[in-house]
Amino acid sequence: MGATISLNGHDFHLHSWGSAGLPPLLMLHGFPEYGGAWQEIATRLPGWHCIAPDQRGYGGSHTPHAVAEYELRKLVADMAALITSIGAPLPVVAHDWGAVVGYGLAMWRPELVSHLVVLNGAHPGPFQRAAAAGGAQSAALAYIGYLRAEGSEDRLSRNDFSKLRQLFAEGMDMSWLTGATLQGYLQAWSQPGRIRGMVNWYRAAPLQVAQPGQPIDNPHVLSPQAGQVACPHLVIWGQDDKALLEDCLDGLDAYCADLTVQRVPGADHWICHQKPDLVAEMIDDWLQAQG
Repeated sequence: MGATISLNGHDFHLHSWGSAGLPPLLMLHGFPEYGGAWQEIATRLPGWHCIAPDQRGYGGSHTPHAVAEYELRKLVADMAALITSIGAPLPVVAHDWGAVVGYGLAMWRPELVSHLVVLNGAHPGPFQRAAAAGGAQSAALAYIGYLRAEGSEDRLSRNDFSKLRQLFAEGMDMSWLTGATLQGYLQAWSQPGRIRGMVNWYRAAPLQVAQPGQPIDNPHVLSPQAGQVACPHLVIWGQDDKALLEDCLDGLDAYCADLTVQRVPGADHWICHQKPDLVAEMIDDWLQAQG
C-alpha cells in the first residue's frame, strides 16, 4: 500500500504493510533503495504495522535540489515528524544510510525511539574512526568520492542506470534484483531529480574518508557521550559485506548501553534480500523478547 503524508510542509510517500491496528514499526532504507525495498521483510512480520517512507530525495518523496537540504539534521527532522504523526515511541529498523538517520533519531530524539535495529549500517562515531584510519574500510569507501563528484548523477543515470547498478553490485550477490523487484527500483530512480537527491546524501555528509595508507590526523569523531544510544539496540550483520566492514562495529558498545550484535555468515550488505526469512525472524524474536 502507498500513501502521501505532509511532514514539515513537504510531501513524503509511505509504503506500508499489515493492519493499521497492529503495533507500528518504522523501516528506514538506504542507498540506492527506496521504501518499497522493505517488502520482503515487512511481509514476514505479520504482527506489525510496517511503515517505510521513501526518504528525502528518494522515490515519491520531497526532493530538493540543493546539497544543504540533505544535512543529517534535516533527514532526522523528516523522520521525527513522521514518528510524531504515528505515535511515539516506536521501534525503528534501519539499513545502510537509513541507519545513520536511525542513530540520529536515537541520539537526538530519544523520546521517539523505543528500540533500534540496524542491518549492516554504521553508527557515525565508529564509522568515522574506521573511514579515517586509512585501512581496509577507507579503501572500501573509495566509491564515495565518485558519488560526491559533480555530475555523478548524470553518469549514474546513463544506459538505463548501468553504472548505478554496477555500484549496487560491487563484489556482492545481486541475484535477487530481477523481474518486478528490478522494475520497482527503475521506476523509483527514474523520477525527475531523484538520482541527484540520492547522491546529495553523500555530498552533504561531513564524513572524512582517508586515502588507503594515509590516515587522517585528528578526524572529527563523535564522542560516546555525544553519540549515546540509550534504547535497546540490535545489530544484524551480514559478514560478507564489501562496502561496510566489521571495523564499523569496533567500539560500538561504548556508544550503546544495551547492545546486541548478531553476525550472519553467507550474507552481505543486501542481507535483507538474501535472507529475508532469517532477518524477519531475528527482528521479531528480539523485539518480542524486549517485552
